[in-house]
Amino acid sequence: MKLSKTDRKLRIRRRIRKISFGTETRPRLSIFRSNKEIYAQLIDDNKGVTLAAVSSRDKEIDAKGTKSDVAASVGKAIAEKAKKIGIDTVAFDRGGNLYHGRVKSLAEGAREAGLKF
Repeated sequence: MKLSKTDRKLRIRRRIRKISFGTETRPRLSIFRSNKEIYAQLIDDNKGVTLAAVSSRDKEIDAKGTKSDVAASVGKAIAEKAKKIGIDTVAFDRGGNLYHGRVKSLAEGAREAGLKF
């Protein structure tokens, strides 16, 4: 039986979450991508809390250019917030999305701003 697109993405997401786990010193950088926006948050899975969050809807994000450009600026913003709270290393969780396009742009933007993963 062939899986639908959403079932396939959910299966990939579960497979990633089995191995990707966030702690206080090395939180999980979780990505959610909708058709219009992109969201990133740093999560401590031990406590079950979000340490920092940024989205393309925030006022400080420059929403000019392509969606990939906006995703790169979201990556830079989440890296800056992580630096403020004393985090420099994260576990990357692409949320079932393929590592290309906007997800890749966000990851490269975060790496450029000094985040390691």
